[in-house]
Amino acid sequence: MSHPRIGFIGLGNVGGQLAGNLLRHGIELTVRDLDPQRVASFVARGASAASSPRELAAGVDLVITCLPSPAVSAEVMERPDGVLAGLAPGKIWLEMSTTDHAEARRLAARVEERGATAMDCPVSGGCHRAATGNISIFAGGSRAAFERVLPVLSILGQKILHTGPVGSASMLKVLTNYLCTVHLAALAEALTVAKVAGLDMNTTYEAIRISSGNSFVHETESQLILNGSRDINFTMDLVIKDVGLFDDLAREHEVPLELSALVLGIFRDGARRYGEREFSPNIIRRLEDACGVQVLGEGFPPQMVDDEPKIPGYEVVPRAHSLP
Repeated sequence: MSHPRIGFIGLGNVGGQLAGNLLRHGIELTVRDLDPQRVASFVARGASAASSPRELAAGVDLVITCLPSPAVSAEVMERPDGVLAGLAPGKIWLEMSTTDHAEARRLAARVEERGATAMDCPVSGGCHRAATGNISIFAGGSRAAFERVLPVLSILGQKILHTGPVGSASMLKVLTNYLCTVHLAALAEALTVAKVAGLDMNTTYEAIRISSGNSFVHETESQLILNGSRDINFTMDLVIKDVGLFDDLAREHEVPLELSALVLGIFRDGARRYGEREFSPNIIRRLEDACGVQVLGEGFPPQMVDDEPKIPGYEVVPRAHSLP
């Protein structure tokens, strides 16, 4: 797409960072969010504001939604003054929320009834990488649609994977979020055992980092645990939603999982104890409280910052695949 007009709905922790990247790249941007302060911040930086999703969709070439749940996405799309009412042939909708694959396909079919094109394009990598445009993007939809939006996705992210038809990206997103959650729960246990056993926590962090037990979650969320802020900009309720979607996918295909139910139970208990909007790394508090310890280190940051310069986005091609 050459010089597209883009509308962005949902300026939360991730959406606000993604939309900010579009502004920094000189994109003509229209925004909408329920929080007027978020909208005002974007207007002050040169964006336009829309009074409804319909008005936003009618005035742009490409609509992006980045919303907290499938129910919210459906409401924004289908209400009388929603996005669907403003779509027309030639327009594109990118669903960048973490959502249910069946719901993504259902809404995509409604978009296509309007003569527009739909893709699900969830992101992975954390708010700090969304802020720099170095986040990863899964993109589900036709190959033609993918190639059409790749220039925009290359602004928003770094590693961009065409996953197949609409819905495939959402399946992979909840699968990868499930893995992150398993890693986080395991790290909470490992770090607490290290603390109770009298190990130095900075040394423990490095031991895990240079070992076969390392993970992206350790290199990010363990630092925030050891700082004490636990501020990853992701909360217990979102973990429960995402792992629940993964669990639903497994049940749909009759896969007899064991860990998924355990992890869901751990985070539901954490939400009951500390609140649904508690930061997800504070799941370690269940063990800290049980053992009468605080799992802290020294010199770790209170928030993650991506110190990698923006790298122009590029398509990741799976092995044994070739570009058409």
